[in-house]
Amino acid sequence: MVPVSIHSLATATPPNILDQTTGAQVAEQLLGEGFEDFGRLRSIYGNAGIEFRQLARPVAWYMQPRSIVERTEVYLEVALDLFVEAAEKALAEAGIAADEVDAIVTVSSTGIATPSLEARAMGRMGFRSDVSRVPVFGLGCAGGVSGLGLAAKLARVDQGATVLFVTVELCSLALRTENVGKADIVSTALFGDGAAACVIRPGDEGFTQIAGSAEKTWPDTLDIMGWQMEPAGLGVILNRAIPAFARKEFRGAVEEMLTPQNVQIDEVDRFICHPGGAKVVDAIETALALPQGSLNDEREVLRQHGNMSAPTALFVLDRVRKAGLPPLSVMTALGPGFTASTLTLRSAA
Repeated sequence: MVPVSIHSLATATPPNILDQTTGAQVAEQLLGEGFEDFGRLRSIYGNAGIEFRQLARPVAWYMQPRSIVERTEVYLEVALDLFVEAAEKALAEAGIAADEVDAIVTVSSTGIATPSLEARAMGRMGFRSDVSRVPVFGLGCAGGVSGLGLAAKLARVDQGATVLFVTVELCSLALRTENVGKADIVSTALFGDGAAACVIRPGDEGFTQIAGSAEKTWPDTLDIMGWQMEPAGLGVILNRAIPAFARKEFRGAVEEMLTPQNVQIDEVDRFICHPGGAKVVDAIETALALPQGSLNDEREVLRQHGNMSAPTALFVLDRVRKAGLPPLSVMTALGPGFTASTLTLRSAA
């Protein structure tokens, strides 16, 4: 199989910082009146393992009802800015120009952009007019891992191609203030906004090789995680059973995905996981029989940024690679479908 490597990795977040104490106060002001059990659930904010998040807009913007038109306008502005920032940083680290990119894979599930983000970025960044565009919607939290796997497949099939992978999510734009349920309370305690980008090229250079990728989707699990369209925009679907589901199902799924690659769980030096939430991180450690604290980089990303959906796993990868990637790592994420995704990374010892 043609080797494919990640040559660079960059992250970006919007400038509006929300600390968790303020987040709880704002959520109570916005949602408390419409959800009578808010006081009972207020402990979620303190137990989420989050101190700060970055938002597309200052907190005051969220204090007023916003239509889908207003949310889309913000998405098109802020998501494009973050796309460009992350992409430019990734290209600079890889030492290549935008006109050397042959294909762009864009993953985003928190807004609608047609033309998609990479098309809107072409004039600002100088991509070639014949660059291949692959916008992907609907992967949710699994998008960072699944999208990077897709980008690797494109680079492998088209030998010599340079592929730019960018994922941008603005989860805060899905704030719902009407028909509030528990999932909405949890989402206001958990989600933030961010972006990440990588340059992928065939060959064994770069900071790690992508040795394989795989996905598993469980049947009859469409109601675990996702979006539902409402008059004001996207409304969150978030099942409280996700940590329990991960404890029960995740190890078997990972084994199923790694076996065709001749990799066993106990051979993996480091699992690099999407930190969906503090309880999910704990559940993954339990499911994979990892020593407690093995996923502390995941907890630190969650503490500093919250769950940014798809980009979050790449924030974790960035921390791990700066400390030094071990010979064999496996990136993992869970997302709508309900789907588990893995990416196998091999690095020089």
